[in-house]
Amino acid sequence: MSLKQIVACLALSLAALSTAGIASATEAVVARPGADKPVIARKDDLPRHTYRLDLKVTDLYLPRNRPALLKLAQAVQADILRDLATYDIRDDTTVRDYYAVLGSIALLEMRWQDCLDLLAKQRALETKEANRLTMGLYSEALAKARLSGGDTDKALKQNLEQALQALDYAVVQDNLKSARGRTEILSRAFVLGNLESSYQPIVDRTSGEISYDIASSLVSAGVTLDYFLPDAPVVNELYSAKIAANTASKKDIWKDRQFVLDATAKASPVVVAIWDSGVDTAIDAFVPLLWSNVREIPGNGIDDDTNGFVDDIHGIAYDLHSNKERSLLYPIGEFKGDPALMQSDMKGLGDIQSGVDSAEASALRKRLAALDQDQVKDFLESLDMYGNYAHGTHVAGIAVEGNPFIRLLVARITYSHTVIPEEPTLELARAEAKSIRETVDYFKASGVRAVNMSWGGSLRSIEEALEAHNAGGSPEERRKLAREIFTIGDTALRESIRDAKDILFITSAGNSDNDVKFDEFYPSGYDYPNMLSVGAVDAAGDETSFTSLGKVDIYANGFEVESYVPGGNRIKFNGTSMSSPQVLNLAAKLLALDPALGTAQLRRLILDGSDAKVLATRTIKLLNPAASAALIR
Repeated sequence: MSLKQIVACLALSLAALSTAGIASATEAVVARPGADKPVIARKDDLPRHTYRLDLKVTDLYLPRNRPALLKLAQAVQADILRDLATYDIRDDTTVRDYYAVLGSIALLEMRWQDCLDLLAKQRALETKEANRLTMGLYSEALAKARLSGGDTDKALKQNLEQALQALDYAVVQDNLKSARGRTEILSRAFVLGNLESSYQPIVDRTSGEISYDIASSLVSAGVTLDYFLPDAPVVNELYSAKIAANTASKKDIWKDRQFVLDATAKASPVVVAIWDSGVDTAIDAFVPLLWSNVREIPGNGIDDDTNGFVDDIHGIAYDLHSNKERSLLYPIGEFKGDPALMQSDMKGLGDIQSGVDSAEASALRKRLAALDQDQVKDFLESLDMYGNYAHGTHVAGIAVEGNPFIRLLVARITYSHTVIPEEPTLELARAEAKSIRETVDYFKASGVRAVNMSWGGSLRSIEEALEAHNAGGSPEERRKLAREIFTIGDTALRESIRDAKDILFITSAGNSDNDVKFDEFYPSGYDYPNMLSVGAVDAAGDETSFTSLGKVDIYANGFEVESYVPGGNRIKFNGTSMSSPQVLNLAAKLLALDPALGTAQLRRLILDGSDAKVLATRTIKLLNPAASAALIR
């Protein structure tokens, strides 16, 4: 999870936790008398609401503009309450997020009991035990302290300390470490810099008209600035004490589940693809494991095999606009900063989130503490760029572990790293769709048996990008254009996967703790017989706080997973991006042991070898490589 995501998540989680300038321009919706509520079965069916902001984004939090912030909050609140009353929204995450925003508004308006009541509603909708237990601990302690009427600072500390003492550390330790990490990296300058770089360009382009998503984020950020940041030292102190008093770590269930293919094993080479942000093929551990196109002459600048790709020795690549490239790794020359420093920052961020007190974590804390508001944008974009640069290599390292028979084919796609994404267009969508079809055709022609896809997107992300450029017309027109753009790429990906029946496509579920079906998230929301969607658990097999839901076939370790980054160093990353290639790792080993396996058989072996884990509301499957391998031995 990136720093930008941390800020956004914090703003919403805390409630889980006559000045002119703002006017509401809401879309009125009224249910028919006597009729059942209209059902909302997908996110795109939610009504759109817009608001007008005639202030600079960061000026919204100046004391003199408090009435403007409250007026915006009240307009947002009215729309949420109307939607909840009007519609039957079939997604607990969406409803829970509505309650979180309402809770933030209650805090801004100092309606302390309402905050507690809304928090109870949020918890009732949370299916992950650790998330439910740690949800809104600070805002609950704050509201109770204000209701007590005494020394609120003392009461806040006592309330939070008592809440922490009641928690089962074995269940919540990962969440507590991550929460403590947020207290160490957030500052007023950082939060305001993030808001300014993320939203001010949009406000400027739209002449002040903003969507519900932006408005609700701005409202919730008010809670972060008003309450959480001033109290962050106390929160850090109490969380640190809880963590220090419970030094026992979770048992690692994965070591006993692994199996390694020895180079002398009776096995055959198997071609798999890493469809990702590129791979550093010069890393020593990768060199003997790369797929090679023997029909191509390296480095001569000629398409020797006339397949449409020049010098595709170990795979293919596309740039951000879906033009063909030769480099299988994002060009290092694009970086504004020092890659070594960015690698240190990336490791430091992961260590802070995981509660590891490393030299890199300490250095990152110091850098963030000294960061001015106008430096935040460049810092975020550099860190995101490095994350994109390293992502595919890290995924590839997980996939090859313990398998000398794997042959990696690289298919590079290029992710955007800018705070404001590029403007989506039909032309770009068609180019991307063409590259998708070409890539899967390349897989088929090259004998690829399994593919890892640790990436994804959604319809709403396209609509948000259109809004960022004030493109597409009115909100309703923008909604239709977003659907048209989305459908072009979605159709190409669906048809390509469907028609590649001899390839098992393995994808990360996503890191947004959302229902991928409701949000129309691709490709993890797809349901094809030659696909597996992979969620993330931690070392002990407990669901991570971030893993998405709705359509997850199997879970693997996605917390503090160590692998290579470009240059050959090894660091730990978190995410379903790290759990997905562990399933590819198993698929490649099974295929090496039995190349005659069909896709359906391969998929079934992976699922049949898994272990069922019963949760409070459902049962999930945990990957068990050794058990799956035993089924064919």
